Amino acid sequence: MTVDPRRVAAAHALLAQLGVSVEDLQAAPAEVPAMPTVAQYLPRVQAAASPSSCRTYGTYWARMVQAWGDWPLDTVAATDVEALQRDCAASALRRANGRGGRHAGENVISAARAFFTRAIADGFIAVGASPAHQVSKPRRLPSHRRALTARELADINTVARTSGNDVVLDALLLRLHTETACRRGGALALRLIDLDVRQGLVRLREKGETLRWQPITLDLAARLLEHAAARGAALPGDQLLRFRNGSGLTSRRYDQMWKRIGQRLPWVAAQNVSTHWLRHTTLTWVERNFSYGIARAYAGHTDNTGPATTTYIKADLQAVATALAALTGQPHPLATTLEELGFRG
Repeated sequence: MTVDPRRVAAAHALLAQLGVSVEDLQAAPAEVPAMPTVAQYLPRVQAAASPSSCRTYGTYWARMVQAWGDWPLDTVAATDVEALQRDCAASALRRANGRGGRHAGENVISAARAFFTRAIADGFIAVGASPAHQVSKPRRLPSHRRALTARELADINTVARTSGNDVVLDALLLRLHTETACRRGGALALRLIDLDVRQGLVRLREKGETLRWQPITLDLAARLLEHAAARGAALPGDQLLRFRNGSGLTSRRYDQMWKRIGQRLPWVAAQNVSTHWLRHTTLTWVERNFSYGIARAYAGHTDNTGPATTTYIKADLQAVATALAALTGQPHPLATTLEELGFRG
């Protein structure tokens, strides 16, 4: 049989476009890896995820395995994800501040998206084929949290200092969160090495793997150091905040503290006031009395979501220290004058 040279040339041109050589065609075909099931693939996703992601999504990944454990990754459809979302929302624990399971529904979509994004990166499913990204998240409702009034904050502090089995610890916690506007996780992660008594600073590790130095009053810095020393913190890596028996503080102390305060102040229980309300209170005050940029820095916000101008609205450590000094009425070694910050009387 005579081979047409033009067809040979066309075949070579096509192979060149495909990036395939004649030798590739003659070689033994590569073995295509088998498509893993959801249960088989989850350990790889967990190994690649950060500790915070595992904490946030772990429950929902377990629900995915329960629902689709023996399904190959490429057989999960958007309808299956949406059905799981509704099931998680319906079975979510009902709390005083609940939103009908909306938070659980939002989290399961985020967890599924993280799972299938990893499957795309590993080449198991095609880009754009993630079933989780084809399901819309529930619209996030406005938060019911607000800034506390000066009287409300004073009442909360009074109750914390006059009730409970460790009023020193509770008073210290309220003061730390009021001065820094930090989250519970930031306070719980504090170590002895994170306290700079001379400069009046604490190093906060919070969500999103953020790390920053936050000004505190010199008086609070001294109290924190005394607290740590009295309760057994000696090594640089020892947890800073501790119970009276020397063990490290846990999040349960916050729950117990607010439950006790709510029993004595009914409006605290009715409105489900929590530590995060202190963050709202401080940041609202800073924004009203200084600027949006300084409030962003005070909060430790590093994202650029929102208007493009947020990229340029920044403040430094000195500006945050100046706001703290005004808030507490105590001088701070890093604070500057309002004129130096650009404020004019």
